[in-house]
Amino acid sequence: MPLFSQTITDFWQKSFLNGDVLYSDEIFTVVINPELSADRRVMVLEISDGRVMAVLTPALAEEIGLYQQQELSEHTFRERLNEAGVTLHGADYLFYFTEADKNILLQENLEGDLRRLTEQDDVVFSEFQSSASEQDLDDAYVELDHWAVFGSFDQNRLVSATSMYPWENAQIADLGVLTLTPFRGKGHARKVVRSISKYACDQGYEPQYRCQLDNQASTLLAKAAGLTLFGKWEVISPDSPD
Repeated sequence: MPLFSQTITDFWQKSFLNGDVLYSDEIFTVVINPELSADRRVMVLEISDGRVMAVLTPALAEEIGLYQQQELSEHTFRERLNEAGVTLHGADYLFYFTEADKNILLQENLEGDLRRLTEQDDVVFSEFQSSASEQDLDDAYVELDHWAVFGSFDQNRLVSATSMYPWENAQIADLGVLTLTPFRGKGHARKVVRSISKYACDQGYEPQYRCQLDNQASTLLAKAAGLTLFGKWEVISPDSPD
């Protein structure tokens, strides 16, 4: 059995290997793709097995002098970007369920006061949001009008919520999760993440969990919820010059 589903591996291979291979060895691959959008004109993916893939537009490859390079490494590639003033946005960890863990998830019946939320929960959800900080709301990006929303309750109070939306026109559903500070560490977040992930799988989607590398609490939650690290993904920073 493959570690991750074909949906996940195909998506990332298409994102990074759709174009002309400029350089490739056992560790590092660089691909030139003229179809990349401006906000994705360079991307880097470090897979958990140690392989690194980079993709960029022909114009950017010319700008940073890649066509003159006989040998390439990730270090040299990043040096060239830095010399040209091109910066990458802080990397995201990418977590998914392995095929084995997904099978376990699909057979699971989670206990606790948790359920799918709908527009009928508007008042409850508004109270939940008003109890969270602006920073937590921005980081989590959990919204009641997303494709799917699940919540966990404590004495009829919504204390943890997660939402998902289809991502990048693929059969992948990207999720965010937020638990009110006094209720953290009690298993609420793990349960809502697994509940919404099971729902996504039943609908034919692969759950995707992303978080910044320095968000240790979120990284620990991903692992506690049964997800496995797929890799680290970087895109060009919005602050980079055009």
